[in-house]
Amino acid sequence: MEVVKNGDKIIVKDIKDFDIAQTLLCGQCFHFDELNDNKFGVVAYSTYCIVSQKGSDLIFEKSSLNEVKNIWIPYFDLERDYAFIKKYLLEKDDKLKTAIDEKWGIRLLNQEFHEILLSFIISQNKQIPHIKKIVKDISEKYGEYLGEYEDVKFYAFPEIEDLNKITVEDYRELKTGFRAPYLKDASDKLNDGSIDFNMLRSIGYDKAIEKLTDIKGVGLKVANCVSLFSLGYRNSFPIDVWIKRIMEHVYFNDMDVSKEEIAKLADKLYGNFGGYAQQYLFSYGKDMSLGKDVK
Repeated sequence: MEVVKNGDKIIVKDIKDFDIAQTLLCGQCFHFDELNDNKFGVVAYSTYCIVSQKGSDLIFEKSSLNEVKNIWIPYFDLERDYAFIKKYLLEKDDKLKTAIDEKWGIRLLNQEFHEILLSFIISQNKQIPHIKKIVKDISEKYGEYLGEYEDVKFYAFPEIEDLNKITVEDYRELKTGFRAPYLKDASDKLNDGSIDFNMLRSIGYDKAIEKLTDIKGVGLKVANCVSLFSLGYRNSFPIDVWIKRIMEHVYFNDMDVSKEEIAKLADKLYGNFGGYAQQYLFSYGKDMSLGKDVK
C-alpha cells in the first residue's frame, strides 16, 4: 500500500481485499451518502471525505494527506492483512468459502464509539435507509457543519457533550419512536462517564458486553455490534434474525436453534475472528435470502 498526493486528490494505491461498496453497504455503518460516479461521501470523527475506488486504488477528495493517513486508512482498516484472516477462517471451516468469495472486499470499519452506540440503538426494528435518515437528521440538527460536495451537505455526528442537550422529546421528534428514552439513557451514561470508550477497551470483551447491556434498550445484538465495529473486539458475533436464519441454514439443516447455541458454535469455529466470519455470512446470506423460505 502506498499513499500519494496527485493534485487535489490523495490516492491510496495497491489495496488488496477491499471493495468500498461492499464495505459501506453491508450494514455496519449509516453515516454516508452514495453519490454519482460510484463515489461515496463518508462522515466520521468530525470530518468527511469523498471517496471512490478504481481497481486497487482508493481515491480521496476533500481530504488532506494527514486526514487520509490518520483517519481514513484506520477507519477503513486498510493496514490489516485480510488475506491471512480469510485463510485462517477457511482452514477452520470451508463452509465459508462461497460467502468469502462473493463478499471478498468487506473490511470491518473502525467507527467512533458514541456514534456507533446510538446508531445501533436506532437500528432496532428499522431498515437501513430509515436508520441513515435519522442519523443524518440528528447530525444536521445538533452536529457541526463540515462542508458540501455537489450540493450534498455533510454534518458531523454530535459530540458527547452536545448529545446531553437532546431531550427524549427531541429524539421522538426525530422519528426514533420507542428508542427515544434508550438514546437519552445512552447519552446520559456517556456524559457522566459510566460508559466510556477507553474503559470498555480496557476491561475485555465479556465485561464490555455486560456494561453495554446496562444501557436501557441495549441487548446482546446491539452490544456486540458496538463492540465489533467500534471497540475492536473482533471475536464479537452479533446475532439478529438474519444471521440466525443464515447460521441455521448453513450449519443446522434449517432447524430452529437458540441464539445461545449459535453463539457457542461461532466461538468454537471462528474464535477471535468471529466478527469477520459474521460479516461475510451476513452480507452474502442476506443478499441470497438464505433460510428465509423456511421461517
